[in-house]
Amino acid sequence: MKSYTKKNEIFFSNTMSILSINFNDSHLHYTCCIIIFCPLIWNILARLLHKFLPKTTPKYVRYLTCYLLTIWIFSFSSYRDYLIRKTIQNQPKLIIPNEYFPLIQIISIGLFLLGQLFVLSSFYKLGITGTFLGDYCGILMDAPVTSFPFNVLNNPMYVGSTLSFIAMTLYYLSPVGILLTLEIYIVYQIALLFEEPYTKWIYAQKTKKN
Repeated sequence: MKSYTKKNEIFFSNTMSILSINFNDSHLHYTCCIIIFCPLIWNILARLLHKFLPKTTPKYVRYLTCYLLTIWIFSFSSYRDYLIRKTIQNQPKLIIPNEYFPLIQIISIGLFLLGQLFVLSSFYKLGITGTFLGDYCGILMDAPVTSFPFNVLNNPMYVGSTLSFIAMTLYYLSPVGILLTLEIYIVYQIALLFEEPYTKWIYAQKTKKN
């Protein structure tokens, strides 16, 4: 009877935690906006660079431009991640029985490591210019990367990033983390609708010239 009562209390507490998400929190609103602006702004910048960077631009200028874009993307993404963590920490948490807590922690750590494996291995294979939209600056790869992780996922960077946010949500037992992670996933999917066709078009133009 006590066990049943305890389960009811936990269920009620978790329901209240979900319902008590502070949707009036200005920090939450700001974080949601930054999640959207992050890929939106870097895609706009990259397309502008591809459109207005002269064809005769020296190679070293193209690399310098890509490195500056890299610094901006990395900095803005890190700022977004910081905001997400702060938002999760400032919102209500779910309550679980103590015996399940170590398992949840192990799962969250495992998902985080898997996500980082996809992210870091992608970066290793693509390099700075391949990762941070160097092709928009006129720095094109000789051939597509087909080895791991690209032989198991089409977009391992975005998948790895999403897995890392799922891990953070589990680690902090955060209801609002579920919503933010869902927003990140949707934003990434929308970004891919613009990035993939445009990148294919860039390389198609290269093939025509050759």
